[in-house]
This record gives sequence, C-alpha cells and structure tokens, in this order.
Amino acid sequence: MRPITSRQNAHYKALQRLCQSGRERRKSGRIVLDGLHLIEAYGQHHGSPEEVLVSESGARRPENARYLEGRAATTITFLADTLFDGLAVVDAPSGIMAIVPRPPSTRGLDLDGDAVLLDGIQDPGNLGSILRSAAAAGFRQLLLSGDCAQAWSPKTLRAAMGAHFQLDIHEHSDLPGFLAAYRGQSVATVLGGPSSLFAADLQQPLAWVFGSEGLGVRAAVTTAVDLRLRIPMLGTSESLNVAAAAAVCLFETLRRRQPAGS
Repeated sequence: MRPITSRQNAHYKALQRLCQSGRERRKSGRIVLDGLHLIEAYGQHHGSPEEVLVSESGARRPENARYLEGRAATTITFLADTLFDGLAVVDAPSGIMAIVPRPPSTRGLDLDGDAVLLDGIQDPGNLGSILRSAAAAGFRQLLLSGDCAQAWSPKTLRAAMGAHFQLDIHEHSDLPGFLAAYRGQSVATVLGGPSSLFAADLQQPLAWVFGSEGLGVRAAVTTAVDLRLRIPMLGTSESLNVAAAAAVCLFETLRRRQPAGS
C-alpha cells in the first residue's frame, strides 16, 4: 500500500480536486466510486480500477481486506480516517473508494429499440434510482437532457448501485430531435393524460419520457411524443415522485411483455 500522511501531499491534493470537482472529473475522464459494491460492479464489466483509496478503519473491514488481497496490479493508497474523510464524495463514506476511467458510450443512438429519455431530472438520487430501475427492467438506452443532474457524479453512481455499467448513457441529448426520428412509439406520463397506463399497448419498442421533479416534461418534449398516459392512482395523491413513476411504467412494460405464466 502507498500511505499518505499529510494534506500537503501533492497526490492528496490532486485526489481532492478529483473528488470535489465535477469539472475536474470531466476534464480527466475519470469517475470516483464510493463503496465496495460499486467497485466490484465496475470490475465485472471493465476490469480493475486504476487506484483504490482505503481508510485506516476501512482496511480493517473483512470484505474490504479480502478485496485488497492480491491486487498487485492496482495502486492502493492508504489514508488515515481524517484524510479519507477529507476526500468524501457522499454523506456517509464507506471507507473504500476507487478512481476509474469513465466508461465510454459504446453504441450510437438506436432509433428502433427501447429507450428512456430524462428531461431535466435534477436530483442525483432520483436520477440514480431511475437508472437502476431501467437496468432492472431491461431498458439499456438512456438519453439525458443537458439540464439533468450529472449521470456520473458520485451521488448518482451510489444511488444507481452499479446500474451504470449495464447501460448506454447519452448525456446532453437533443430529446425532441431523437423523438422526431424515433421509429418506435414515444410515451410520456402526464397528469390527467387521456389514456391509462394499464390500458396502453406496450408491446412495441418504446421511448419512455420522464420529466423534472417540479415541472414535469417540458412542452417542447411533450408535443413530440406519440402517446400521453396517466398512472391510475387511488386516494388524494396528485402525482408520484419521478423515480417511482418511472419504476411503475418500466416494470409495467416488462410485465406486459412476459410470456403468460412466467
């Protein structure tokens, strides 16, 4: 292990810039993974991290110690708890982080396959939850408008629990342009939509569109979709959290497409 014992260490200062600045991460093409689950999920798809950072207390945890064994090809940086906490990228640091290259989007836009379009999702927790639901429901293509939260920020990564590495994520996308060219059916959920989600035909390729927490889907995007649906709700609730709404719609699609009895 390579120990760092001072905040004045040049490498520690570089790590601070990377951990605390989204701009620095974008410039370097690297992302920060907090927690062993994320690190192992990355490893399943992309191999070993460039560097693993572990705190004094984190190194004593059995699961972390097992992971660190035999990592001769990986740089392992050991830090006192106070120094590790100075790099924290989430509210409750796990004691182990990794620095890895941001995975590239390996495929171009697919105008014939399923897609999830996110219009102005601001909260990293909501964004990560939607990515996680999309991966679990079998939707691989994600398009994010330019005003969405950063897809590869540490908080979004933690909320998605490794789903990023199963997805093809396109940030800063032209959603109306994609919808205009899309050859499947595009669908948005809107309050008071003319049709019920539970009555809609969901068998063909779909581009699901979900909008921001406060404003919903923008008019420029809503007018470009083929179908506007409402999610049936009992009681007095007017709407669902966007992450919950996305999960309902994506898993309703999955349910409808399953063979009878499966």
